[in-house]
Amino acid sequence: MTKTILLVFGTRPEAIKMFPVIHALKADPRFRVVTCVSAQHRGMLDQVLEIAGIVPEHDLDLMRPDQTLDGLTAALLTGLGGVMDAEKPDWVVVQGDTATAMAGALAAYYRKVAVAHVEAGLRSHNIYHPWPEEVNRKIIGTIAALHFAPTTTSAEALIAENVPAAAIHVTGNTVIDALQWVSARTAADPALASGLAEIEARFAGKRIIGVTSHRRENFGGGLEAIAEAIRQIAAREDVALIFPVHPNPNVRKVMDAALAGLPNVAMIEPLDYPHFARLLSLCEIMLTDSGGVQEEAPALGKPVLVMRETTERPEGIAAGTAKLVGTQTARIVTEIFTLLDDKAAYSAMARAQSFRGWPCCPSYRGALRACRVN
Repeated sequence: MTKTILLVFGTRPEAIKMFPVIHALKADPRFRVVTCVSAQHRGMLDQVLEIAGIVPEHDLDLMRPDQTLDGLTAALLTGLGGVMDAEKPDWVVVQGDTATAMAGALAAYYRKVAVAHVEAGLRSHNIYHPWPEEVNRKIIGTIAALHFAPTTTSAEALIAENVPAAAIHVTGNTVIDALQWVSARTAADPALASGLAEIEARFAGKRIIGVTSHRRENFGGGLEAIAEAIRQIAAREDVALIFPVHPNPNVRKVMDAALAGLPNVAMIEPLDYPHFARLLSLCEIMLTDSGGVQEEAPALGKPVLVMRETTERPEGIAAGTAKLVGTQTARIVTEIFTLLDDKAAYSAMARAQSFRGWPCCPSYRGALRACRVN
């Protein structure tokens, strides 16, 4: 009998990490695959859906300006609950640690529908870093019946929380599948990532640093310190920074005030996935407070400096592909200059191995078969 699998997601990172799973499940005739997006990131989500060829069966379009976390969570619970009542899924699949993922798991739990968690077991062990993601994923971990852990470290974190070992499957991280897929697409059709050509020409001969910054726990003073660090780094004539600025007004107002008009800083609109992969290939270093970039950049041999105090992805830190530098201006500048000026330090990070070579998403299909989803 065909089983209905409902996949729930709403942000750009979720869409990137879910589309390889969606493609794999749709290729298996034993599953009826239904997708539901919350549109927690509207424009950035749609870019990924388009390149991945995914048309959701349900689009809740829930995001509103200045929406509070509790308001968003309430809307997600009722909206996703309505979809589940209509579709009556056998399994609900969520990814990561967003409000959409947490509410999807909780709505499924209220209906006694089994939950599978993609990218399970990530832990920083600090409920306010990242905030609110650390609590979101712990809630999902309590509910889920299947835990697809990207690494053995993630699996061990789940076991320490008394999750049965039989429910945990180390699958690798689908961000690597997605990056390989989009890289192959752009290699075959370079026009998909040609939109950075003007910036590439503008910064020809300079050493490119890619920047992303959007974490809630950095709002206010943290972002201001990050902006000042970028300003100081940009004073070097040999570097240029390409910064796709998150649409959140809390980010934009700080960055516009500090960085507008600097000749060595390109503050641009958020990039679609092919262009973001192009940015990763262009840059020498990624400076970020993102989670996913800690996985993507090392896959291309690019050092990552993480502007956070903790990370739920310790594998990169242990392997040497990523380094925690916090949000203090002087520390960020010092660490960037070290990588720019010390060839040995740069090579040590660029050559380290962490996420490269992880298994690909067909292991999800194997795990689903092993756990009697079919």
